[in-house]
Order: sequence, then structure tokens, then C-alpha cells
Amino acid sequence: MRLSFDDALRSRIRANLDRFQSIDHEDPGLRHAAVTLAVVRAGESGEAGFLLTQRPETLNRHAGQFALPGGRVDAGEGDLDAARRELAEELGLQLAPEAFLGRLDDFPTRSGFRIRPFVAWIEDLATLAPDPSEVAHCYRVPLADLFRPHVPVLREAPYGDHPVLSIRFESLDDEIFAPTAAMIYQFREVALEGRATRVAHFEQPRFAWC
Repeated sequence: MRLSFDDALRSRIRANLDRFQSIDHEDPGLRHAAVTLAVVRAGESGEAGFLLTQRPETLNRHAGQFALPGGRVDAGEGDLDAARRELAEELGLQLAPEAFLGRLDDFPTRSGFRIRPFVAWIEDLATLAPDPSEVAHCYRVPLADLFRPHVPVLREAPYGDHPVLSIRFESLDDEIFAPTAAMIYQFREVALEGRATRVAHFEQPRFAWC
């Protein structure tokens, strides 16, 4: 399903997020992080998409993995402020608070973080300039990829009580796993479809634990 990057889509996302009651996950043992699912124009055709980064192979943690732009929340910093700072540091994008349309559920990870995902609408990508020390590639993934018949993929895990969630992205010819895939799937369900689907229970593959 192709979605156009236009005012109707922005209004739809905002209305769905306004109706959604996001769940906070408060655990003093988890460090806080914030990410942004940034809705953008994916191509010349006017199709809507979102920004997805791939980490450099040289990093000590999660090298080469796909991720939404974001990172740790600094001491004394709010979650939204952290999301905005990380967008600026990783991708060169300076967003006002008004660019953010809402948020999804917190996601507790096996690697010891509580990730809070925000949804933003970005009209202008003229300043997009990925920092090569943090971002090897920045992709504009069409939202149509989220509506393929095989989304999501659920695999039984030999650990835990729930399956591992992943998404096979046609435009990338690659597969992305929870927690990133779970948050993207919840974005589809909540922001695009208006369904209060929860995803924090899905397992993550062992390579994402460290």
C-alpha cells in the first residue's frame, strides 16, 4: 500500500497517536534511551517513508546493525530533548518540538535499555548529513514496505515465552529484528492503522543482547 507524503497522512498519524495511550516502562535497572521514527518523503514520486540508519562496522556495540536514529538520554535531559539531540548529532537534522507528532510504547531491551520511541514529521531534509562515526548509511524506507503480506515475521525463540519479531524490507533486501523491528511494526499498527497493538513482549535475537 503506497502512502503519499502529504497533509492528510500527517493528520492521520497525529490523530491516531493522540488517541493512543502509550505505556511507560519504569525499571530503575534500565538505562534510558530515546529514538525517532522520522516520517519523510522517500523519493521523487512523493511517496512517504521513514529514516533508518545502519551503524558502522567499526563500533564496539551493535556494529553493522540497523537502528532508528537515537541514543542514550543524558543525565538531567528529557526523553524528547534526547531524541532531538541525537537527530542533530547523527543526521544533522535540527527539529523543533512541534515536529514531533506523538510517541509509542517504551521498549525494554535485553541489552539493558528502556527505549522511548517518538514519531516526527520532517518536511525538509536539506541539512541531512549523517555523521560517519555513528552512521554508515541512512536509508529512506518506503512505508509501503510495512504493508507487505509477510510483515511481521515471528520465530519461536528457545529462550523466553514469546517469539522473536522481524521485518523483511523489500527496499533494503534485508531483514531487521526487534527491538527496532518491533517499534517500526507498532508504528504501522498505531500511527498508520489506528490499532492499539502492543509489542514490548516480543523477544530479541541473541546478537542484540550485548
